[in-house]
Amino acid sequence: MGRTLQNTMVNLGLQSACDEAIYQLGLDLEELEEIEEDAGLGNGGLGRLAACFLDSMATLGLAAYGYGIRYEFGIFNQKIVNGWQVEEADDWLRYGNPWEKARPEYMLPVHFYGKVKHTPDGVKWLDTQVVLAMPYDTPVPGYRNNTVNTMRLWSAKAPNDFKLHDFNVGDYIEAVLDRNLAENISRVLYPNDNFFEGKELRLKQEYFVVAATLQDIIRRFKSSKFGCRDPVRTCFETFPDKVAIQLNDTHPALAIPELMRILVDVEKVDWDKAWEITKKTCAYTNHTVLPEALERWPVSMFEKLLPRHLDIIYAINQRHLDHVAALFPGDVDRLRRMSVIEEGDCKRINMAHLCVIGSHAINGVARIHSEIVKQSVFKDFYELEPEKFQNKTNGVTPRRWLLLCNPGLADIIVEKIGEGFLTDLSQLKQLLHLVSDEAFIRDVAKVKQENKLKFSAFLEKEYKVKINSSSMFDVHVKRIHEYKRQLLNCLHIITLYNRIRKDPTNSFVPRTVMIGGKAAPGYHMAKMIIKLVTSISNVINHDPVVGDRLKVIFLENYRVSLAEKVIPSADLSQQISTAGTEASGTGNMKFMLNGALTIGTMDGANVEMAEEAGEENLFIFGMRVEEVEALDRSGYNAREYYDRLPELRQAVDQIGSGFFSPREPDCFRDVVNMLMNHDRFKVFADYEAYMECQAKVDQLYRDPKEWTKKVIWNIACSGKFSSDRTITEYARDIWGAEPLDLKIPLPNVPQD
Repeated sequence: MGRTLQNTMVNLGLQSACDEAIYQLGLDLEELEEIEEDAGLGNGGLGRLAACFLDSMATLGLAAYGYGIRYEFGIFNQKIVNGWQVEEADDWLRYGNPWEKARPEYMLPVHFYGKVKHTPDGVKWLDTQVVLAMPYDTPVPGYRNNTVNTMRLWSAKAPNDFKLHDFNVGDYIEAVLDRNLAENISRVLYPNDNFFEGKELRLKQEYFVVAATLQDIIRRFKSSKFGCRDPVRTCFETFPDKVAIQLNDTHPALAIPELMRILVDVEKVDWDKAWEITKKTCAYTNHTVLPEALERWPVSMFEKLLPRHLDIIYAINQRHLDHVAALFPGDVDRLRRMSVIEEGDCKRINMAHLCVIGSHAINGVARIHSEIVKQSVFKDFYELEPEKFQNKTNGVTPRRWLLLCNPGLADIIVEKIGEGFLTDLSQLKQLLHLVSDEAFIRDVAKVKQENKLKFSAFLEKEYKVKINSSSMFDVHVKRIHEYKRQLLNCLHIITLYNRIRKDPTNSFVPRTVMIGGKAAPGYHMAKMIIKLVTSISNVINHDPVVGDRLKVIFLENYRVSLAEKVIPSADLSQQISTAGTEASGTGNMKFMLNGALTIGTMDGANVEMAEEAGEENLFIFGMRVEEVEALDRSGYNAREYYDRLPELRQAVDQIGSGFFSPREPDCFRDVVNMLMNHDRFKVFADYEAYMECQAKVDQLYRDPKEWTKKVIWNIACSGKFSSDRTITEYARDIWGAEPLDLKIPLPNVPQD
């Protein structure tokens, strides 16, 4: 979620009033804002997307709740020590959190373990261990419409009788200490992005948030009468008309069996009716096609932790397979591929299959991604029910990602086209007729230069590196992952460095290359990539031959509040994943909106950005999805490129020989070994095209006016990438809800 203070002032239209009031108290509002800790309660793009969606839902007047876990420790703080990432606990609640309100009156029990008993009056889940879910509500204000939605985060609390049997044997201290076991559920966020790790505590977290949330939803449904005469509502017929549950990836997939359990076991709805209600209520968003990211939980873990849910999943799967078998008689292989249960040494539950079966709508998050979902990941399911599959291209909120972080740019746009674009970003199209307007070109260039100067001062203070603020700010910020190919960027930097050293008198476009992002603590290669970047930076930044023509900075502890500083100052945005791997990307959209040009592959939302702005206004390079697939079939051979391209060979040899790590010559041999022998993401295959494309970037940057024209064109074409547009599509096509542009009057305005 990042910080809340400035966002709240912006959305309430109070920023200048607060600024003035704080100034009169002899304080600096910006200094005050810097004190607030980021709420970092998610990983990478998936977590940030949810935050943008909450802002848009409130702004569009949709009565929506965001549910999650109130982690005591969010995504770790990243420190760089001797060039290596070191993780530090993010104690963001240390000084309290003024934005949340505890709601103990809505505390709810969540059950774990126990056994299942079949009785004459239905199935009972008995002898469970209870953990309490305490809700904390954070207000989510819409943009200047006096609407406030709620983000409700659950915190785990031990009930008073938790492990009380220890009292009876006289160990009171031990019994109280054991309360921690219950409360550990909401202690810490698992910091994996696009990687599944089957830990029992993580499964507990997933069930905890789902069980508490569903009870909350059902309580609210029952107490709203909707013209019903029952004193307490017992009929669930209209449930899907009133409730939509959007599953943000497979992490809340347990909502499907949990809703079934409540309807069948507790509310005594018959199975078929319950299943119909569940499917109509739930919808699933897929966020990745990487096989290592798909959740596949061991059956044995379910059996112990959630025995009733395991029964329900088996029953759902059996009915599903019966249906498939009837349509495709004798196709045993298809049954195996489509089962929720994966057979093998360790039987596993495929959560993505559960989501597809149990939802009425399945969507990808960019057009190319949604096609891949239909053609490969869920091909069999698409053949079965093509009408369920949709696309909802991601977006970002223009309030935080333009108005809040780049007020200079927002001001000059407002001056030209008014402020309507802040709630209807497509209005930026009106800037197209200003692409050649001399005064506007000057204004846009001036705002960018001011942002760069401000960020340079920040970097010099934080990193003690002298920044050439007229150099090209070349920025690559996102989680560190092999598929995002920070290594391709490294090869470009090294090649550039070698060219400067070879011919120091030549004229080079000066660059400040910034790479930032966190690596999951257990991801060895990602941590090696960070070490490589810091080592390269060490050598280049201290080489007198290079001077201020090339600087490399690893941005430490990349997070929302740092993104708000770096994105407005960027000239070049790097979006260079292997085609077919990045589901969408949202950083790409933020850079486009803030006047950076994109160098990227035809992957994720880059494809639609190129379509909106015209491919000639982005720097597009590299293999397309079809070419990547063809290369997979013929066999990717890294050595072929290494042997053919002397500059590539030189860079790889320098990494391998210890040129950048003279004290540990073998430091990067794992990296070189991976690149040469088992690189799933084909870095070398795109190296040549990338270098050529970067030369075009340099060429355009030498002509500031032409560069700025392209910048204006990109900003003008970024309207599609608002999360308001994305949410409007979810509401109409999936939830069956209509956005309201109603502006609620202020509380002090007399109402009729």
